[in-house]
Amino acid sequence: MNGSNPPLEENSGFLLLDKGSGQTSFEALGLVKRALQTGRIGHTGTLDKFASGLLVVLAGRATRLSPWVSHRDKTYLGGILFGAETDTLDPEGAVVARGPLPSRRRVEEALDRFRGEILQTPPVYSAIHVDGRRASRLARSGEMPEMKARPVTVHEIALVSWEPPLARIRVRCSAGTYIRSLARDIALAAGSRAHLAELRRLAVAGFSVDGALPPDSDPGRYRGALRPVDRTLFETLGIPRLNAGEDILLPMVRGRPLPPLLAGLEPEGPEGEGAAAVFAGDRFAGMVERKGGADWNYGFVYTRLPGPGETHEGP
Repeated sequence: MNGSNPPLEENSGFLLLDKGSGQTSFEALGLVKRALQTGRIGHTGTLDKFASGLLVVLAGRATRLSPWVSHRDKTYLGGILFGAETDTLDPEGAVVARGPLPSRRRVEEALDRFRGEILQTPPVYSAIHVDGRRASRLARSGEMPEMKARPVTVHEIALVSWEPPLARIRVRCSAGTYIRSLARDIALAAGSRAHLAELRRLAVAGFSVDGALPPDSDPGRYRGALRPVDRTLFETLGIPRLNAGEDILLPMVRGRPLPPLLAGLEPEGPEGEGAAAVFAGDRFAGMVERKGGADWNYGFVYTRLPGPGETHEGP
């Protein structure tokens, strides 16, 4: 790299973590945070305590990518336990309704109703905010907040196994889809009641849990597993890229207007996305967004101006 490029912050990047069942997503990040010695770390989509599977962990300045990483499709393996619905729709709640055991045929017929875009009512026990407060906190205080149905997309859903009263399903869905709600609604469609007894997140976009580290790994493994924010990240997530020359970097850091900087550049990658990652040569410069055919606007700039005593040399 030439001498005009601001340095990147140390320990910025991402890694893949396999969260264990029985721990919160926040707890799973504790050892990673200490290993990387950074105050900025976050996951991109909470997994319930009883669930396990893939968390895409962002560290350092890369945590600002969270809104774009979080909104990717996800793939799950879930276990629906028929016969009893709980207030939390998971194994940690109290039973609030019971129903008869459906046949395999009725379960498969019910699944057919939940493919494509559907309206889904989120669980009361969720992190969704109602009147400025988390719905789960309202529910635990004795209030019953009204949860409004919202559109989500189920790209794929299939019955993997049927071992009455447990049905295991594989689901690929849009961000914001609650598999707990899906279990409740599938049971109702099959003439029964149920809760989600098991959940494992298998993938986030093109990232698989097969390549993830367990949360009790040696600290050195986390440091070694930290990956840079590069084209591979955005290609795997399905986010388009705008490829510019290295001379675009400092103007972006200084907040110059984007239309002349990005004039003539066409995104590489999936069409229809309202965001793109800008690369200055081989270096990630930042995220830009636009609505419809409008000009690109700044999402955030990944690089930074050098501090006192620093040079413009890249790492």
